[in-house]
Amino acid sequence: MDMKHLYETVKGVLESENHAREEGLSLSRDAIQFCANSIRAVHRGDREEASRLLKSAGDNIERAHSLLEPCPRIYYAGFLQDAEKEYAEAACTIALIDGDPLPMPEDLGVDVAPFLNGLGEAAGEMRRHVLDLIRDDDLDRCEEILGMMDDIYYLLASVDYPSAITGGLKRTNDMVRGVLERTRGDLTTAIRRHSLETRLKELEDKLKD
Repeated sequence: MDMKHLYETVKGVLESENHAREEGLSLSRDAIQFCANSIRAVHRGDREEASRLLKSAGDNIERAHSLLEPCPRIYYAGFLQDAEKEYAEAACTIALIDGDPLPMPEDLGVDVAPFLNGLGEAAGEMRRHVLDLIRDDDLDRCEEILGMMDDIYYLLASVDYPSAITGGLKRTNDMVRGVLERTRGDLTTAIRRHSLETRLKELEDKLKD
C-alpha cells in the first residue's frame, strides 16, 4: 500500500480547500463590512458612497463564488451565505429608500434563502428611515414605507418551507413583525400629533381674525 501517495493526494486536496476557505472567508468578511457601511451611508443621504460600497461588496461576493464553487463543502459552510444575506439587505435597503424596484436574487447573484432573509433585514432598516422621516415631518412618505414593510412581511410569511430550506426565515419574519408593529405605533402617534397641531394652528388663526 502506497501510503505516501495517499498522503500526498489528500494533503493536496485539503491544502486547496484550506486556501479557498481562508481567502473566501476574508472576502466574505470584507463584503459584510462594505454592506454595513453602505447602509450607514444611505441613511446619511450619501447615495454615491452607498452605491460605491455596495458595488465593492458585490465584487467580493462574485470573487468568492468563483473561488469556492470548486469546493462545495466550503461553499456551503455558511460564511458566504451570511455575506450574501448582508449584500441583499444593503441592496434592498437602498432600493426601498430611493423608491426603486427591489432587485431580484438573480440580479444580485445570490441564492434565494439569503436573499429573503436579507429582504427581511432591510424591512427592519426601514424603521430607522421612518423615524428619520417623522423628524422631517414627511408623514406621507412614512406611510408609503410602512406599506412596503407590510408587503415584505406578508411576502415572507407566505414562504412556508422548512427552516433548513429557508435559512431560518421564520425567525427573521418574526423580527419584521415586531419592528412593523412598533413602527406603525410610532407613525400613528406622529400622525395624530400632526393633526392636533394643525387644528390648533387653524384655531389660533381664527382667533387672530
